[in-house]
Amino acid sequence: MLQIHGVRRFLGPIVLALISSVPLARAEESLSRFDVVDIKPSTASLYIATVTMTMPPFVRKNVVYSSTYAAKVFPYFLFNEKGRIWIIVPDEDLRKVSLGLPVDFVGHAMSDSGDDRKVEGHAVPSGPTSGKIRVRVFITRRISLNYDTTYELKGAAKPLVAVTPR
Repeated sequence: MLQIHGVRRFLGPIVLALISSVPLARAEESLSRFDVVDIKPSTASLYIATVTMTMPPFVRKNVVYSSTYAAKVFPYFLFNEKGRIWIIVPDEDLRKVSLGLPVDFVGHAMSDSGDDRKVEGHAVPSGPTSGKIRVRVFITRRISLNYDTTYELKGAAKPLVAVTPR
């Protein structure tokens, strides 16, 4: 009996350390499912025009999601715009999303012609891999385009494969 008590005393802290490290590994591992996010195209109204925003999937590196965008203005096609967009979402906010809690985010967009745009948003999960998202893109300090759409998690980003030309 004394021998079993000694083994428990020796193995107890080791087992406790192993068990307590498993949730931490799972928490870090679970964030990889947020590496690629697909946001569906959406349309916003601006006085006498509509602006349709399309973006390829956002890819996360550190705390920044980045992508490109194309804004098509109907019927004023001369105001169509393309550029880059990035938003900042810290790890703690991703953990909130994984628990089903809504989060706010901020970012910027830069058109190919050099126009800088402030971006704000709000994401509300509706399931483990999808949810609703509202994005505000400020054209000026007072005028913004409001997009209500959905997002879908696409999982971990695939590593780039080195291709050797023939």
